[in-house]
Amino acid sequence: MKQQIEQAQGKLGILMPGLGAVATTMIAGVEAVKKGLSQPIGSLTQTGNIRLGKRTENRLPKIKDFVPLANLNDIVFGGWDVYEDNVYEAAVKAGVLDTHLLKAIQPELEAIVPMKAAFDKNFVKNLDGTHIKEQKSRYNLALAVMEDIRLFKEKNNCSRIVMVWCGSTEIYNEPVDIHESLEKFEQALVDNDLRIAPSMIYAYAALKLGIPFANGAPNLTCDIPALMELAKETKTPIGGKDFKTGQTLMKTILAPGLQARALGVQGWFSTNILGNRDGLVLDDPDNFRTKEVSKLGVLEDILRPDLNPELYGELYHKIRINYYPPRGDNKESWDNIDINGWLGYPMQIKINFLCRDSILAAPIVLDLALFMDLAQRAGMSGIQEWLSFYFKSPQTAPGLRPEHDIFKQLIKLENTLRHMMGEDLITHLGLDYYETPEENA
Repeated sequence: MKQQIEQAQGKLGILMPGLGAVATTMIAGVEAVKKGLSQPIGSLTQTGNIRLGKRTENRLPKIKDFVPLANLNDIVFGGWDVYEDNVYEAAVKAGVLDTHLLKAIQPELEAIVPMKAAFDKNFVKNLDGTHIKEQKSRYNLALAVMEDIRLFKEKNNCSRIVMVWCGSTEIYNEPVDIHESLEKFEQALVDNDLRIAPSMIYAYAALKLGIPFANGAPNLTCDIPALMELAKETKTPIGGKDFKTGQTLMKTILAPGLQARALGVQGWFSTNILGNRDGLVLDDPDNFRTKEVSKLGVLEDILRPDLNPELYGELYHKIRINYYPPRGDNKESWDNIDINGWLGYPMQIKINFLCRDSILAAPIVLDLALFMDLAQRAGMSGIQEWLSFYFKSPQTAPGLRPEHDIFKQLIKLENTLRHMMGEDLITHLGLDYYETPEENA
């Protein structure tokens, strides 16, 4: 594949529906890194290393030096939002980053003004959008979004565009007949079918133009058959869903360890308090249901109660999210885990994670944008399962169970990069280190 990968020449436009706390934190972070004010901690593409060949070779380059990723200095940002604040104003209101840091990059942030959003309050009941598009139908909304993309690309002289959904969690939605095929979906757009969510409109617009799309929320979006069909037709990468941050990040780190040691788990109780826009949206039961489904699947897929009923057959998994304005973006999560050891003797694990949701999510947005752009240039279209590392509910081919174990996800991601660049895949077997030359003969 190395020979067919197009080089990252020209500017890369990163467009984000939703210029709230996550998106503005990412944009501000990149601008601060470019000025040498901060370090891109948490970004695998910028700070991560990858092992190549045998351990004895000591080849451990930075990922950004190994694969041809877009340079941070070649990135241009844009997006849509239901409020008209520029990125500086939105970042100040989000309260994630220190004011003195934002002041140092104020001109760069003020220059990024959101485009009017494709919005439907029925999907996000607790938000009152004031900066929204007025169109006759969802089809016209999609056309308007496509025109936004074309104008942005032209104005900023971009050679390539990627789109990452950073908007709010929409109400719980299940696939219905209009989602079954591209033909039905496009007719539903024309008919202004209210079952088409705003996130689907953005995904459709992106895929129609051959622009990679990654879904950072648990919404039903690019994982419907219609949009998977469109991605195949336009040979465009897609991936999702729901950025893996906070409590779920901890679960995908800890649960594989318990499962690896064959320790039983009887119950896992999780609760959160947060006060940002995401918390406000999730204060509505219909929106919380979407997030709950995304978060609940993690443990069941890692522990597999169906295969290990003696260890996990009685697993009780409970999740709560509580909107608490004083906390702002500084989410706090508590986990109580009831486990069983030898002969069934009980033990407990308690976790109190005082995390910053947008600080954890920002590098994910950057990495996804850079990797999706790489996939496009490498001719890798459709579902990018190798990027499961970044998602709570990884999108897979129909009929495949998602892999939630973060360590297996990392192996898959790194081996995909090695495959792209013509390097040997690493199995970590290591037997050859202990065989004599005669045994190898």
